[in-house]
Amino acid sequence: MRQGPLLAVDVGNTSTVLGLTNDALQLTHTWRIRTNRDLLPDDFALTLKGLMDLSEVATPPCAVLSSVAPPVGQNLKLALERHFGVRTFEVTAENLHDVTVELDDPRAIGADRLANLFGAERYLADREFVIVVDFGTSTNFDVIGRGRRFLGGVLATGAQVSADALFARAAKLPRVNLEAPPSALGKNTVHALQSGLVFGYAEMVDGLVRRLKTEVSGDALAVATGGFSRTVEGVCREIDVFDDTLTLRGLVELWATR
Repeated sequence: MRQGPLLAVDVGNTSTVLGLTNDALQLTHTWRIRTNRDLLPDDFALTLKGLMDLSEVATPPCAVLSSVAPPVGQNLKLALERHFGVRTFEVTAENLHDVTVELDDPRAIGADRLANLFGAERYLADREFVIVVDFGTSTNFDVIGRGRRFLGGVLATGAQVSADALFARAAKLPRVNLEAPPSALGKNTVHALQSGLVFGYAEMVDGLVRRLKTEVSGDALAVATGGFSRTVEGVCREIDVFDDTLTLRGLVELWATR
């Protein structure tokens, strides 16, 4: 088992989440910044230095990075290596040899989904399968089996993307916060919109989780992560566990065991 400290970086389409571990590879600090495709390596170096200085921590010697936004991932890696001398391991399907990706084209799997595979391992102790529901720009449903098997999944439009599309097409509708209203039956426009966007989205999630559970051959646990997951906590009935750090922890465990 490798030792830390380590910087874990998960670059998503909307936000980038970073986590710093201690020597025992336990997460001690996390940060969330906007994913900006226009930033260059020097810009990212300034951002990273600012985060470390604000938290009064030193830059670690190693990093592990997953990215679904290639320009951002590459520029972040350059910033870490060029300005801080941080050895950076970038996650791809090709450099993880103990993982089985059961897709038509295994190379098509996103690096974040590979991180989720490792993050889900702790929930496989007494279950055959884990369904990871990752709420981001898109909502990914990843079916993970014992032995580091990625069986497949579902890609759905993210809740905020759905809301933005609605507001763009219906100019008279007010923009509302994505939070659960007091009841499904809305008595005003704001509550009616929140009911559709939150309760309606939760029903879609529950329906897909139920469908996936019927298609696997054993007991499955549903675990939610990602920015929108806490909004639907207590609303989604099919989610068993909410784990905010699943992806970051998966990156740490991936790095430690490779």
